[in-house]
Amino acid sequence: MMRRLTSLALFGALLAAPLTMAAPAFAQDTPPVPPQQWSFSGLFGTYDQASLQRGFQVYKEVCSSCHSMEYLHYRDLSGIGLNLAQIKAIAASVQVPGGIDKSGQPFSRPGRPADTFKAPFPNAEAAQAAFGGALPPDQSLLVNALPDGPNFIYAILNGYAKPPPGLKLAPGKYYNEFFPGHQISMPPPLASGRVTYADGTPASVPQMSHDVVTFLAWASNPEMDERKAMGVRVILFLALLTGLTYAVKRKIWSDVH
Repeated sequence: MMRRLTSLALFGALLAAPLTMAAPAFAQDTPPVPPQQWSFSGLFGTYDQASLQRGFQVYKEVCSSCHSMEYLHYRDLSGIGLNLAQIKAIAASVQVPGGIDKSGQPFSRPGRPADTFKAPFPNAEAAQAAFGGALPPDQSLLVNALPDGPNFIYAILNGYAKPPPGLKLAPGKYYNEFFPGHQISMPPPLASGRVTYADGTPASVPQMSHDVVTFLAWASNPEMDERKAMGVRVILFLALLTGLTYAVKRKIWSDVH
């Protein structure tokens, strides 16, 4: 329930911000978001573990410099197929607040699996100051917070282009075909070859976008695979129970004409 309420609050904040920056002359011509193929779509869809790990790499090397994921702990990365040694190494690669030492001074320590993902800024005010008043949204629940979240985020990541003639961008804004109002504060985050995938997959913008959206979908719904598996078992059980009930009914009433 808490995750759902938080995602609704985040959606409200995201919805309010674009409307204030939309240029009236261009506010109605946002094209529909093109649907993509996702391994996790549908009743029997599941997360692609290789894509999840590549997506985490994109988040870690690109997105984490601006966007937090305050509802994820490093230990949660076991859900994308990382082992304990890998998780410990990832957590230890960052410094997190360690408390107060004996002299009364704050100190830092290497991260641990139980720690939440380190935020790029100490607070929202610092983040807004770094981006001219725009607040990069936390990405923990971003897929749930946005309508058609996976397809919309993918479209935004691939929607940067030169502005059409007659559209003057506000200072610090970038033209994006799929963003409401077409003026977005986030500069294009991805470029071909921006990351080097450990599995050798070519790091094109569409590929990186697909992978990071898969990771963000998992972050918002880490229990999806288990939930779907449980749903399938329930459906199979109900189908079997229905068959048995019908057979018993036929047996009991077989002598009645």
